[in-house]
Amino acid sequence: MGNQVYFEDVQEGTEVSYTAKDPTTQQLVKYAGSVGGLYQIHYDLKLRKGQRAADVILTCALKGAWLGQVMTDWIGAEGMLKSLTTQYRGMDVPGTPMLGKGVVTKKYTENGENPGRLRTIWLEDHEGRRRLRRERRP
Repeated sequence: MGNQVYFEDVQEGTEVSYTAKDPTTQQLVKYAGSVGGLYQIHYDLKLRKGQRAADVILTCALKGAWLGQVMTDWIGAEGMLKSLTTQYRGMDVPGTPMLGKGVVTKKYTENGENPGRLRTIWLEDHEGRRRLRRERRP
């Protein structure tokens, strides 16, 4: 976790520090077991080959959790994550390095409170393609 970020520290265009992830099939199995999401497309390669797919795919919820981590690491212990919405942009496979990034797109005060900031955050693959995006309002 980095330094604490305060409203006064952030301007439109401020970049969110990034988090790197290198997903593995073992990680997918652990995540699926912990949340009860045992859909085989995320861990059963034999099934996927029978579906004429090259590999198992990353769990969208896991990718979303990584973006949550990007934000909570960036806003620090005193920050509050109020809401998230997600747009999934493509399927990814284990072994594809992912980077969680973001930028402050709007900063404003709402009802006398400072936390009216809108940020766009995303996961991108090793080729720079955005694979998952969230609009986030702390």
